[in-house]
Amino acid sequence: MRCTNKKRISVMQRFALQRFALLRFSMQRFALFCSTIICIMSLAGCSSANYEMGYNPDSDISSFNIISRQKGGLADPFAADLCIVTNDIIPYAGGESDNLSRATASVLFCVDNSTVLYAKNAHETLYPASLTKVLTALVALKYGSPDQVLKATDSVNITESGAQLCGLKSGDTMTLDQALHILLMYSANDTAMMIAENVGGTLERFMEMMNEEARALGATNSNFVNPHGLSDDKHYSTAYDQYLIFNEAIKYDKFKEIIRMTSYQTTYYDKDGNAKELSVDNTNQYFRGNYDSPENVTIMGGKTGTTNAAGHCLILLSRDTNSVSYISVILRSDEKDFLYYGMSDLLEEILK
Repeated sequence: MRCTNKKRISVMQRFALQRFALLRFSMQRFALFCSTIICIMSLAGCSSANYEMGYNPDSDISSFNIISRQKGGLADPFAADLCIVTNDIIPYAGGESDNLSRATASVLFCVDNSTVLYAKNAHETLYPASLTKVLTALVALKYGSPDQVLKATDSVNITESGAQLCGLKSGDTMTLDQALHILLMYSANDTAMMIAENVGGTLERFMEMMNEEARALGATNSNFVNPHGLSDDKHYSTAYDQYLIFNEAIKYDKFKEIIRMTSYQTTYYDKDGNAKELSVDNTNQYFRGNYDSPENVTIMGGKTGTTNAAGHCLILLSRDTNSVSYISVILRSDEKDFLYYGMSDLLEEILK
């Protein structure tokens, strides 16, 4: 009996000792936890201590670089496939040409390899005139449908002197595809108003869409208050922003198809359903044979713009003999001759 009782006591003692050991271990862990919290709080406090390794994005052992190497690379930058301009680039040995000197801003970019060939006042805010219609067309192509039927309202009755109009009347209807041809080739301001109201629902909403699209493309030095480009103090852009917008627009095959056409004939309808014939020519004077582009440079299309305040403006898509694409922009040239001769001088840079 004594041996049996002694054995049972030994088991109970061992059990008690195990419980005590576990309790002691838990208390030690709790103490370590508390000391860690106190340490973290002291480091996060408002001390003036200097740290041995502050943030440095160039350091080989920064968290940024460690994570980058673990992931195998960096995220593509926003402007990875865009031309970047930080200062004027005028490669002429004797300065810019006489024709180009008559323009306030001008740029020439290679689309395919994101190279800046020429840049003068690329970020100066100026009136864009009807180059505005490139963004109008871009938004319409993005959010509208080519076979969408548009209906004109009284907003097409533009009375500003010299404004280019195709003669729309309230109640007239045509498809978006027809309207885009007239907008981009003939630069009709009344057509711009019809597109804006029908694609946007309201003119105000369409202007919001235009400015949202411009900002998304990085054209942050621009502001648009109308879809046609008639002068307004709050309506402005830059040669560089026009490049960004045009560069996005040429991603649409329909846009490229329209801007290279020399003429267009169509039929639309008045409010009573009567057919109305319309024939327009492209306002691009290169296409009309009035000016010659440099040899070995082919002009694929573009957009013109002219108002008293904006002067003469032009944006072009061109290609060299190797099918490399270029975008060129001139804003606020004194006269039409200076605009086109200056543009030809600019395109000569492609051949150098």
